[in-house]
Amino acid sequence: MRADLIALLPELVLAVLGMVILLAGLATGKSRNRAIGAGAVLSLAVTGVALWLAAGATDPAARFFAGMFALDHFAVFFKVLFLLSSALVILLSLDYLERNDYRPGEYHALVLFATVGMMTMASGTSLATIYVGLELMALSTYVLAGYFRREVKSHEAAAKYFVLGALSSGILLYGLSLVYGTTGTLDLAVLARTLGTGGVPTATLVGVALLACGFLFKVAAVPFHVWTPDVYEGAPTPITAFMSVGPKAAAFAMFLRVFVGGFGPLDDQWRWLVGAAAALTMVWGNIAALTQDNVKRMLAYSSIAHAGYALVGLVAGGPGGVQSVLFYMLVYTVTNLGAFGFVIMLESRGYAGETVQDYAGLSRKHPLAAFGMLLFMLSLGGIPPTAGFMGKLFLFAAAVNAGYVWLVVVAVLMSAVSLYYYFRIVLQMYLRDGDEAQPAPLVEAPWTERVIWACGFAVLLIGLLPAPFLAAARATVGVLGGP
Repeated sequence: MRADLIALLPELVLAVLGMVILLAGLATGKSRNRAIGAGAVLSLAVTGVALWLAAGATDPAARFFAGMFALDHFAVFFKVLFLLSSALVILLSLDYLERNDYRPGEYHALVLFATVGMMTMASGTSLATIYVGLELMALSTYVLAGYFRREVKSHEAAAKYFVLGALSSGILLYGLSLVYGTTGTLDLAVLARTLGTGGVPTATLVGVALLACGFLFKVAAVPFHVWTPDVYEGAPTPITAFMSVGPKAAAFAMFLRVFVGGFGPLDDQWRWLVGAAAALTMVWGNIAALTQDNVKRMLAYSSIAHAGYALVGLVAGGPGGVQSVLFYMLVYTVTNLGAFGFVIMLESRGYAGETVQDYAGLSRKHPLAAFGMLLFMLSLGGIPPTAGFMGKLFLFAAAVNAGYVWLVVVAVLMSAVSLYYYFRIVLQMYLRDGDEAQPAPLVEAPWTERVIWACGFAVLLIGLLPAPFLAAARATVGVLGGP
């Protein structure tokens, strides 16, 4: 029991501190926005220390709570990524909440509770544990999507996300029940051994297909992507940034745990399904983004396309595929948070500052800001020497080595297509004249600027020196088992 509690220590610490932040916010109202935000970031830092202590005090190969929970290298990698992304989102939110006059306590507490759910998902070695973490994360993000209750778009985003999210959870639960009913277990390791003996019932395959559909919804893959553009556009922009990185990375952690680990013996049955979804996701995400003038909607379709790229690594499987997905999640996190940081700085009032035309002449008004946005667009497009290039390189190499050359061809072609809409913003910044009669579009947001420059530095650092980050991802190899 003592070992179980030590393994769960980071989640326990963050849950308690989240409740403290919630109560502090209720007591202080809107008057202590910076203090509440600093407390939330400090809570994540304390959780990081607890994670370091717990990981050092437990055996990575051990399983806790009757085999339902693990604190292996795979879980630690994702938990560090979740803590980092949540801290950056909270820092992005400080100036934004102050400018829009919303209460910070509930907002920051919900981000922390969503992080607890994501961390639980990464450590789950049972379908039951993973589902509990998934619902905690989902319920928190439903509320965060509608947090700007004075905005109609925010209401619409929350309603669509909740209804479609509840539907996907029902599909996922039905698949889970079929798998449990036919195999008699929810433990992923036992499940892999059971399925490896052969003679898999049809009902089990149906359950696996339904689980795949539920997971594809969570990563916003085609054809389960319809919620993404409207939710991303209507949600508060820092929450849009959060949903595009944290919950998406958690969904891929869940996908890898269940399909590479638990359903590894059935890879011949599910890889074609996930491969088809990856190809459709890359094609539709990039083509739909071509017609978008709203930058948040464009980045939403871009997020869909990047989910397709990450699915390529999942289809590749094996040590190379798993390592490439983890590395890509890190790359995508720092790149996308930086890009959304600029959208936040351009939102001078309400939902203004979201169109591509709002970037016109930015290089003359704010040359450093324009260079930063250029850097993030290059990274999203996969152009060297940025982190995005290295992320795609390792993903595509893993898929080629696994024999999925056709999928890589689709990915490379769609990466070329994506350059068109990314460089629309670059064109506006450097080759179009803005309205000189209007004031500079950037608002005063010092914490947002700091996050942007930190993400920009990370994009260059990972692009030029990827070895340490790849080594951290490589440490997870062998944890999941599978083929």
